[in-house]
Amino acid sequence: MAITRERKEELLGIYGELLGQATGVVFTEFKGITVAQVKQVRGKLRDVEGTYVVTKNTLFGIALENAGWPVPDDILTGQTAVVFGAANFPAVAKATMGLLKDFDGFLSIKGGIMAGQLLTPAQVETVSNLPTLDELRAMLAGLLVQPASGIVGSINAVVAGVPMVLQANVSKHEAA
Repeated sequence: MAITRERKEELLGIYGELLGQATGVVFTEFKGITVAQVKQVRGKLRDVEGTYVVTKNTLFGIALENAGWPVPDDILTGQTAVVFGAANFPAVAKATMGLLKDFDGFLSIKGGIMAGQLLTPAQVETVSNLPTLDELRAMLAGLLVQPASGIVGSINAVVAGVPMVLQANVSKHEAA
């Protein structure tokens, strides 16, 4: 069924807004998925600040071009849904890869875009294995705390050694 010019412009606006907020996208193909399953997919992605949108391929290609993103014409075929990752794209990619297991046979990865680069399905999987933003923050905090704990350990060793030196000195004077 053909859609009106107004609806096309509305979709271009929606796609453009989502691309403006996205740090990356994952292209998926869906087959035989129910409305209830789509709601489930959207809920799981919403938990990691992802958005799942069934797209019109031609219009989405135009929106990508308008936003200055690469246009993967070979991917924009068939039934395509796009997962938009806002602030934490690795977490969104990880959640998307997790959905493949939950919806085996219904959902597959066609590729993606991150930092202006087209990604193959294997590269999307690699991105999904990167640490999430929260994991990176925890690693950074650990690196910052590590030197301080080393200093505290050294000070504790010195402080613990003082009584031993004093005791040895007292024992030496008592023996003399």
